[in-house]
Amino acid sequence: MSNSPDKRSEWRAILHVQARVAVLFVPVVASLLLIAALAGNDRKSVPDVDRTITGSVR
Repeated sequence: MSNSPDKRSEWRAILHVQARVAVLFVPVVASLLLIAALAGNDRKSVPDVDRTITGSVR
C-alpha cells in the first residue's frame, strides 16, 4: 500500500467532512438528552390524583 500525497489528502478531506457532520449532530444529541432528563424528572413531581373523583363531585 502506497502512502502517496494524493491518497493522504483524499483521506484528510474525508475525515474533515466526517468531523464537520459530527459537529452538526452534537447540539441535536445534547438537546435530546436534556429533553429526556427534564421529562424524566417531570413525572416524579406530579402528585397522585384520585381518578375516581369526577369534576362534578368536587
